[in-house]
Amino acid sequence: MNIEWKDTEEGSNTTLDEVVGKDTELKSWLVDYVGTKCEPEDGNVSVEMIVETVAKEFPEFLLVVAEENWVRGYQQALADVDVGKELSDSENDNEG
Repeated sequence: MNIEWKDTEEGSNTTLDEVVGKDTELKSWLVDYVGTKCEPEDGNVSVEMIVETVAKEFPEFLLVVAEENWVRGYQQALADVDVGKELSDSENDNEG
């Protein structure tokens, strides 16, 4: 399996810095709303601005998303441990 790592400057998160387009009705409304609240100098609304605005004004929503993300990550970690154990056990069986 090949894993590609994105080159980023330390402390930089390219996803948070991405400018959000208005390609759906909801995104259009949200970008306009956050743009009005944040008044960015360049007029571009980033993902980070949207997250910060939603965190301030609708924290219950982000809490549910964060909890779900944590649970899925924990489940994936447990699955990875099981696969690692199976691989280790099969290597040990092949050696003996």
